[in-house]
Amino acid sequence: MKPPWLRVRAPGGDRYHELKKTFREQGLFTVCEEAHCPNVGECWREGTATLMLLGDVCTRGCRFCAVTTGRPGPLDRSEPEHVARAIGSMALQYVVLTMVDRDDLADGGAAQVAETVRRLKELRADLLVETLVGDFQGDLGAIDTVLDGGPDVFAHNVEVVRRITRRVRDVRCGYDRSLEVLRHAKAKAPSGITKSSIMVGIGETDEEVLETLRDLYAAGVDIVTIGQYLRPSPKHHEVKRYVHPDTFADYEREALALGFLYAACGPLVRSSYKAAEVFVRSMLEPGVSVASSSGGAHADVLAARLETARAAAAAVASEGETRARAESSANEPNADEPMTVSELAARAASSLLSGEERLVTLRRKPA
Repeated sequence: MKPPWLRVRAPGGDRYHELKKTFREQGLFTVCEEAHCPNVGECWREGTATLMLLGDVCTRGCRFCAVTTGRPGPLDRSEPEHVARAIGSMALQYVVLTMVDRDDLADGGAAQVAETVRRLKELRADLLVETLVGDFQGDLGAIDTVLDGGPDVFAHNVEVVRRITRRVRDVRCGYDRSLEVLRHAKAKAPSGITKSSIMVGIGETDEEVLETLRDLYAAGVDIVTIGQYLRPSPKHHEVKRYVHPDTFADYEREALALGFLYAACGPLVRSSYKAAEVFVRSMLEPGVSVASSSGGAHADVLAARLETARAAAAAVASEGETRARAESSANEPNADEPMTVSELAARAASSLLSGEERLVTLRRKPA
């Protein structure tokens, strides 16, 4: 039986159901649903969502993951444009683009991820984009390709401690390879934000968790999240222990003491848990405790960003309608040329972003 601190309220509310309906209509895969995330309702209400690129079939079979393993279909070359236009019209302020592993592709799908980021940025100047990617079989050139797309945050998960990596992750994954991916990303984009995540309760010791934190910090990781492993189904790896919230608080203190810009540690924390808030607070106040991560001026910043997202999304949707009307009346000699998507989104973002919010969107605040 799960302890009481792992009980969560079923997702709901108008915003949750609105986004769920839109995702279904647009044929988009969200990890929030695929991975049975307990925080889906909370994150969607706050304007954060995690989308999965390159299909919904992974070439790897990790023992903790609920995503389907098998032989993926052909690559959908229209995906970057489709995803960008769909997301651009939604009132989201922070999007995490993750991916299935595509070991069947020469670049592992890196170019497709990068192009999706570029198209999103062109459509929505206000949108913060995080890429949560695989290891691309150690191809550092593929990591460069993703970074060249211009994500605000580069994330790759080490997942578990070194000792149990071979038992829990696919044989093609590696603890040291994951560290090298993160180390290279930081070297390639030293002013960028790097992020990683650890699952606990799957067979590790507390000392091994602290060792992993030290390894991640040495690799240049800025933000770390630690959460309780929950078994997706009886065929997946069993839960070895339910870690007490007090232990998560200890992990967080140790992470901040090491020097991480931000650490989110708790039973229900996931890799992209409240990603927008983690990003904003790490920019405004490096080293702040997750225990005080709500309310006050920071909550006001998030609320303002959500309003900006709504306005920019409306601009993108309006542009789509304008284009449709223009195409239907293309034979009219005096038809006005519709404003481009980039111009509309930039205008909406520029009119609403100011002060601290502009700082958060455009550059990293020095520690």
